[in-house]
Amino acid sequence: MKTRLLRIAVPGLLLGLCSLYFLVPLIATGVFSLWDGADRYNLSAYTQLFHDPGFRDSLLLSVRLAVLSVVISLILLVPTVYWIQLRGKRLRPVMEFIAVLPFVVPAIALVEGLTSLYTGPEWLVGSPNFLIVAYIILALPYTYNALDVGMRSLDIRTLSEAAQNLGANWPTLMMRAILPNLIGTLVGATLLTFAIVMGEFTFANVLLFNTFAVYINYIGQTSGTQAAALSLLSFTITWLAMLGILLTGHRSQVQLGGAR
Repeated sequence: MKTRLLRIAVPGLLLGLCSLYFLVPLIATGVFSLWDGADRYNLSAYTQLFHDPGFRDSLLLSVRLAVLSVVISLILLVPTVYWIQLRGKRLRPVMEFIAVLPFVVPAIALVEGLTSLYTGPEWLVGSPNFLIVAYIILALPYTYNALDVGMRSLDIRTLSEAAQNLGANWPTLMMRAILPNLIGTLVGATLLTFAIVMGEFTFANVLLFNTFAVYINYIGQTSGTQAAALSLLSFTITWLAMLGILLTGHRSQVQLGGAR
């Protein structure tokens, strides 16, 4: 009986301690964000943030860059990983080596290399859109490995042969046979890339673009209560985005062989 109680109590105690470790800083940050001096507490910090054009502009910019980075990364990497899994397994070590390079090369060296080597139209190089190139490279290890693991879990050859025997062309094969089986993988890759872009600071700061992370750093140097409020808002936005993507991925799951 005591052993059974211990088996129930110990995990519950550990879960409670982990919850406190997670919740206490959030609660303290929330209380501090409401402090307005002395014993006054109100929503002035949040009101000032929402009325600041820099908050809206930086947030929308980061979200746009994150969405574009996710879309372009998946468009480039899904066919690449599929082809390597199906016909180019000898190239997997080369691709794995390329994928880990962003871990080895410091971010500051990467951004300096991009700015000095890459030339192109002003709408790309002279605008925040240039950050998409850096973000795709920065997220490459996570996106590639997530897709590689997902592809390895599928019988790609059998799915491809079955789809082709039924008359499917390559776009139909990818959209109807491969991608529906990679919903979880795509969600994971999307979350990772989205989180990286929303929190990335070095590239945007060096290139002098006011993304959300740069704005958070600026507010942190100018106002303590607004910085606390912004941290909570950033945390909430991230978790809401994760929840929305997970729910969308769950509802979008498709069963092969027709509806049941």
